[in-house]
Amino acid sequence: MVSTQEVEAMIKAQMPDAEVQVQDLTGGGDHYQVTVVSSQFAKKGLVQQHQLVYAALQQAVSSAAIHALAIKTYTPESWQATLAS
Repeated sequence: MVSTQEVEAMIKAQMPDAEVQVQDLTGGGDHYQVTVVSSQFAKKGLVQQHQLVYAALQQAVSSAAIHALAIKTYTPESWQATLAS
């Protein structure tokens, strides 16, 4: 089990420019949804973007501390477009 703050810290350690929102989907500390906004996603496909997030959380996922992970990724530009709509 990891806390939402720990999930956020792991992502920011690999992606310092990221804005990260973490939601515990079940309250059990092992099912999360993360929304990550980072310029590192520019010119990358969705799979590559998600791979960057998984890489940041690899230890927690492989140890089963995180059992389920839903990922939403955005560049700063696509995030602004989402907010505007």
